[in-house]
Amino acid sequence: MLRSRPVHFTSRLDAWERLLTGLGLVKTVDEGSWREFDAGSGRLALHAAEPGSPEDGTTSFGVEVGDLAEFARRTNLAGEEAGTEPAELVQADHGESCRITGPDGFIFLADPAAKAADGNWTTSADADPGLAVVEVWFTEDPGSAAQTLRDIGARFRPFPDDDETADFAAKNGGVLMVRPAEGPPRAGLGFEYDGDLDSLHRRLTEAGHEVRLTEEAFGRTLHVANPDAEPGVAGTGAAPHVPASLWISKR
Repeated sequence: MLRSRPVHFTSRLDAWERLLTGLGLVKTVDEGSWREFDAGSGRLALHAAEPGSPEDGTTSFGVEVGDLAEFARRTNLAGEEAGTEPAELVQADHGESCRITGPDGFIFLADPAAKAADGNWTTSADADPGLAVVEVWFTEDPGSAAQTLRDIGARFRPFPDDDETADFAAKNGGVLMVRPAEGPPRAGLGFEYDGDLDSLHRRLTEAGHEVRLTEEAFGRTLHVANPDAEPGVAGTGAAPHVPASLWISKR
C-alpha cells in the first residue's frame, strides 16, 4: 500500500481549507491545528504554523503505507543493489513512522494509513474523482531521487520527454514527481486534474479565487492564487520562499 500524502504548513488554515474544498477535496480529519483532506487520488494534510515562521508556507514530502515494518523491509531490499538502506523505523512526534533518506540528504516520512469504513485503502467517495494530489522532490540529483521512489514502490509513469524529470504514480493514489533544481533538496506541491479544466476554472472563479489558465506545448495548466502569498494582516506579504500561485495541470 502506498499513497501520496504531503503535509503543508500554513498560518492560514481556513483560507487553505476554502481553496481545497473548492478544488473538490473533502475534509476527513479536523483536529484544529491538523486537518486532512481527501482528493479523488491522494491525500493532503494541513498543519498550523506560526505566521512568518520558516516553515510557514512550506510543504513536507510524505506518503502513507499499510505496514511500516514491511514497507521498510521492502524499501531496503530494493536498495540493496545500490548498497543503501534508506528506510529506518523511527518514533516521530506524532507516533511510529518510517524515515526515508535520499542520496542527496532529502528526508521524508512514511506514516501508517487508516483504512476506510469499507475496509479498503480508498479515499472519500465524495471527493472529486478527477483531482490528484501531486508532491514534488526538487533536487540536484534527480536520477538518485527517482531510484529512491522506485525503491519505495512508486510506479514510473513514462513520458516522451528526454530530460531529468521523472513522474510516478502511487498505487493507492497521488502522484510523486522528481524535478531538477539548484540548491538544497526541497518539496513542492501541486495537483493534476483528469476532467474538464474549463469547468474547474469556472468553479474556482465563481467561488472567489483568483485563477488564470495557461496553454503551453506540454499542456494546459490552471494557476490559482496561493493563500500563503496573500498579504498578511499587517500588510507584510508572504515569505520569499512562497510561490504566488498553485498549479493544477491537465492529466
